[in-house]
Amino acid sequence: MKRTACILLVLSIQFLTAQTDSVSTVKPFYKWHQSNKAGLDISEVTFVNWNAGGSNSISALLNVLSEYNYNDLYYKWKNSARLRYGINKQENQKLRKTEDELELISTIGFRQDTVTNWYFSGRYNFKTQLSNGYNYPNRDNPISRFMAPGYTFLGGGVEYGKNLNKFSVYFSPLTFKATFVLDEELSNAGSFGVEPAVFDDEGNMIKSGERVRTEMGILFTNTYETVVYENINVRQRLSLYTDYLHQFGNVDVDWEIVFDFTVNQYVKATLGSHLRYDDNIKTLVATNVDDEFEERGAKVQWKQLLGVGVIVDF
Repeated sequence: MKRTACILLVLSIQFLTAQTDSVSTVKPFYKWHQSNKAGLDISEVTFVNWNAGGSNSISALLNVLSEYNYNDLYYKWKNSARLRYGINKQENQKLRKTEDELELISTIGFRQDTVTNWYFSGRYNFKTQLSNGYNYPNRDNPISRFMAPGYTFLGGGVEYGKNLNKFSVYFSPLTFKATFVLDEELSNAGSFGVEPAVFDDEGNMIKSGERVRTEMGILFTNTYETVVYENINVRQRLSLYTDYLHQFGNVDVDWEIVFDFTVNQYVKATLGSHLRYDDNIKTLVATNVDDEFEERGAKVQWKQLLGVGVIVDF
């Protein structure tokens, strides 16, 4: 009887020890990952006794992307900051800005189990620019400044993607959008969709222009990245937004697609297209009166990019 009790005691101790060891060896799956990339594209043209003519020029584009992401079995938290700034200098012309964008994105998602690829997500997005923008060659009247405009999106919805860094579809039925125009002249002029200032018949300001325009609507985004051929990578970002209260069904579009052609670890070529449409951004057409413009409807904005440069991970 005593021997049986001793055997049972030893077996119990071994079982408990095994259970403790198995528990202690199971490590939770979570990971913080940070990545940083900086690229510089430069293009230059020089003419010497060129009988067809032409102007010497040089262009540079700086692109910085920083990401700090968290992953575990149930939660994903993606944070990114992107800066793009480009300049161009042509012969007999002053330096001009060709690109200016600062963007911050933070998305956090939760899924109920490890099988599904659907996440309940919340997203924050902020966009603005760093320096003044002009309708060249006019440099006296800026048409945009830092935080004029500035855009903020904040909402919640669902996101789908097995690998969210490569493919993601996000839908939010309730997204708050704020448009900031924190420049007095631009806000008084009603730029970027804010309410303009009100003047009396003598030109005296009765009410100053609106500094912030708020909206509540639907946001749909899609990101996709893949290798289409050896050393050729394509990246696509699409954003569609419509407001519930002001002209529902009138969709703001922001669509960017970029092809990266990798030469080696540090050198690559880039071919990109960026299309935008925002009904709140009207166009101004010069009239017969000096310094007076007539407001017309919004137009599709399109930008094409082709460059060769270096890229560094750090």
